[in-house]
Formats: sequence, structure tokens, C-alpha cells
Amino acid sequence: MSFITRCTQAWSVHKSMLCVGLDPEPSRFPHSLRALDPKAATEAFCRGIVEATAPFTCAFKPQIAHFAALGAEEVLARLGHWVKASYPHHLWILDAKRGDIGSTAQHYATEAFDRYRADAVTLSPYMGTDSLAPFLRYTEKGVFLLCRTSNPGGDDIQMQTLQSGERVFETIARLAATRWNSGGQIGLVVGATYPVEVERVRAIAPELPLLIPGIGAQGGDLEATVTAAATATGGMFINSSRSVLYASAADDWQAAAAAEAEKTRLAIAHAYDQRSA
Repeated sequence: MSFITRCTQAWSVHKSMLCVGLDPEPSRFPHSLRALDPKAATEAFCRGIVEATAPFTCAFKPQIAHFAALGAEEVLARLGHWVKASYPHHLWILDAKRGDIGSTAQHYATEAFDRYRADAVTLSPYMGTDSLAPFLRYTEKGVFLLCRTSNPGGDDIQMQTLQSGERVFETIARLAATRWNSGGQIGLVVGATYPVEVERVRAIAPELPLLIPGIGAQGGDLEATVTAAATATGGMFINSSRSVLYASAADDWQAAAAAEAEKTRLAIAHAYDQRSA
């Protein structure tokens, strides 16, 4: 199954464009889990979040640094195998932001797709074509390239104007939609904090899937972002992490996470319908 087909299936099967980010922070876990070893608590927490929110989501996005900082890479590997077996129609997107060349890039690709069972991985495109090639050799997998990110510091490089007249993020979007995307495996990371630039990315790359962080705790404008990102042919994964993960630290933490996920899914659907009306 091609990457684009997997994306389309995830959106249609679950009738959702919500992606829940898995950014485990043991100090913020529910009180009932804090007595456990941090690795065991992390696994129990992430499984609990996935189980609670799966009915309202189309994807999950584990952030590798949150696991690696705890020495919990094996936890992440087990979660990947479990999610792919238990929730086969959800996308499992590894947020790693890798970017290197040669054998190093090949090892990063093996790590993402073989060890962690990712359907897609986030990459930095700064080193160009040969940094993407080892990942794109996995022809059924996808990559999401950093394009117009949600952080203010992204302006330092992404908004710079090149000799061509394009800004850096526009060139990335154009290359991702054309020369780099011969296998139809590329999507783009664009931030909900910059809906004007999201609209510009959509004009350049109307068919690419977008991974959109920045709503919830980062304060991105959901309605403006959905309006900017929606096209007839290109879908989106709108990510929410902290507002779902840490909706409650009490015994109702799974129910609270589910309620927040359902609310967000409905808000995305409403914004999409309003745009299409």
C-alpha cells in the first residue's frame, strides 16, 4: 500500500484528521502512575492514551527525544509494534527531525521504519536530496519535511528570501511537491501558528499531506489553519499533544484525554465543513 493510500485510509476509516502527539513527561503523569519506575510508567501512560483516544484520531506521533531522555527506546519500540498490530489503520508517525547523509541517514531510516515501526518520520531537508534518499527507499513509507514550523525562531531561516524571489519555506514546498517526490512519499510540516504561510504552502503543494502542530498549548488558530490547509486533494494531520495528554492527572485521566480528543476532532470537522460550505 502506498503512503498516500495509507494516509487516505486513515482519514476515511476514522473520519478524523486529529493526530495525538505522544510526548511523555513523567512529572506530569497521573498521580496513580508516578510511583512506578519511569519507563514502566511511560509505557502504561502511552498505552492508556492510545486506547482512550484511538476512536477520535487517525494518527499518533511519538516524539523520540521524550523516550530517549528516559533511556526508554525499548518502550518506544514495543509501543510501535503494539500500535501497528492493534490499530492498523492509524498512522504511526515518528517525530525525530533527522537530517544527515550516507550510512548515518541509512541507520536513521532503519531505526525509524524497522525498529520503531513508523509509517512516516519527520526530517529536516537542510542537507537536500541525498539526506532524503535512504528514507525514500522504503517505498511504502513516508516522510514529513520541516517547511514552515510553528516556533518563532523558524523565521531566522524559513522566511529568508532567496535569489529566485522565493522564501526558503516556499522552495522547500516546491521541491517537496515536484523533484523530491517522485515516489509520492513526501508530506510537509507546517505550523498552525502561521495560517497565512500554510495557505501559501497549499498553493504550491496542493496535493501533499500536511502535518500541522501548533494548536492547543501553542495557541494556533484551528479554524484559520484548517481553512488555509484544506484542498480537494490534500489532507492533513492536525497534531495536539499536551492538551490531550495532560487533560487530567486524577483517576479520570483516560476519560479526560478521550473527551479532549473528541472535542478537538469535532472542532476540526466543523472548521473543515465551514470551509467547504
